Amino acid sequence: MNACRRRPVPHTPVWFMRQAGRSLPEYLRIREGVPMLEACARPDMVVEITMQPVRRYSVDAAIFFSDIVVPLRAVGIDLDIKPGVGPVIADPIRDLAAIERLRPLTPDDVPFTTEAIHGLLGELGPIPLIGFAGGPFTLASYLIEGGPSKNHDRTKAMMYGAPELWAALMERLTDITIEYLKVQIAAGARAIQLFDSWVGAVGPQDYRESVFPYSSRIFAALADTGVPRIHFGVGTGELLGLMGEVGADVVGVDWRVPLDEAVHRVEFGKALQGNLDPALLFAPWEVVERRARDVLTKGRTAEGHIFNLGHGVLPSTDPDMLARLADLVHEASAR
Repeated sequence: MNACRRRPVPHTPVWFMRQAGRSLPEYLRIREGVPMLEACARPDMVVEITMQPVRRYSVDAAIFFSDIVVPLRAVGIDLDIKPGVGPVIADPIRDLAAIERLRPLTPDDVPFTTEAIHGLLGELGPIPLIGFAGGPFTLASYLIEGGPSKNHDRTKAMMYGAPELWAALMERLTDITIEYLKVQIAAGARAIQLFDSWVGAVGPQDYRESVFPYSSRIFAALADTGVPRIHFGVGTGELLGLMGEVGADVVGVDWRVPLDEAVHRVEFGKALQGNLDPALLFAPWEVVERRARDVLTKGRTAEGHIFNLGHGVLPSTDPDMLARLADLVHEASAR
């Protein structure tokens, strides 16, 4: 929490995106036979999965176990998360009639989220819980494309060719996201991260015109909550400055841009988060150690630094490697 606010810290804090699950054998056991969206709606399972990496690793924060499409499902979108594929939308949204059926979210739509966070507060003690939501561009892409997309063709076609439809969709997604994050904060989340995972598919001008207004409204709506706000996307090297300008307190940096370079791209008054390449965890330990120390060194050029990977933990990552990495970050940065 201090690093988010650019205050002095005894050591560089660390947590891992997708630390709750995927690579942990205990996660695979508890999830066996349970669909992803069902797991996200069962408070007891959410608590257990969120806590699993906290028990294993000396991380400084927990990340709420959920998925960015949960609020979409909660407002009636017919979708599923298919193993090996990702979110799949039964009826993609491509016209005004479909957009108008996208209703607002209320706390009553996600009671399991509130219950799970309340349960986690007693388990976590002083360890802060990070809540999260998907950024509007990423959610829009899933809804328009009908699922994951390599090029986001239909999404960009609407953004460029039907700006009034794009604005209507983005406004509704922004409202849903604000409400979903407010639910998490009210329940006890002490920081939030907006994952606009695929926004790196657009250039700076299009981001400024077609994404910035909506992301900015999300961060502005949370300003009076007092919780730190983190913003992250993949392939966003050319957008880092804009992602800071939208109102984030912390800008997440993927592995493509060194942190000492990111410092020059992000405006003054922001902390940085990142950014070890997740694939490096498959290399020998001496390689991981050397590269992690390099991230820490470059992170010291930022006003505040939270160590993380440059994207999520890959499914076949050795949990012991993550445990060693978390310990290394603390030991090396404390010196």
